[in-house]
Amino acid sequence: MGYVWDDAEVRDDLQRYVVEHLGDASGVFVVDETRFLKQGKESVGVKRQYGGTAGKVENCQIGVFLAYGSRHGAAFLDREVYLPQEWASDWARRRKAVCPRTWSFTLNPNPPKGNGDGGQMRDAVSAHRLART
Repeated sequence: MGYVWDDAEVRDDLQRYVVEHLGDASGVFVVDETRFLKQGKESVGVKRQYGGTAGKVENCQIGVFLAYGSRHGAAFLDREVYLPQEWASDWARRRKAVCPRTWSFTLNPNPPKGNGDGGQMRDAVSAHRLART
């Protein structure tokens, strides 16, 4: 039997841990866009676009990652998959790739718009939530 877990709950637990153990008024957030080369066309968000690792236009999937760092340490806080416009309106393709209906198109992959759950990533980017008192 496989295990079932809620990635949003895990992310929220991690954010609480970071606040408690790494939070600092001088801490910083890092938002990074990374392009993953893909062989096929069925992974969510894959399209022909420039990929830095290939140095040319290839099938790529874009991930946007949020990390936090302070003098106490660093941790990744969240991630999003960028959904290109041609994916946003292709419901058959989205259904086949198990792409959540709540995800939508944004003009560019950064800053993240909270595709997965209504903006947890965006909301986390407020220094007062990670500053120790």
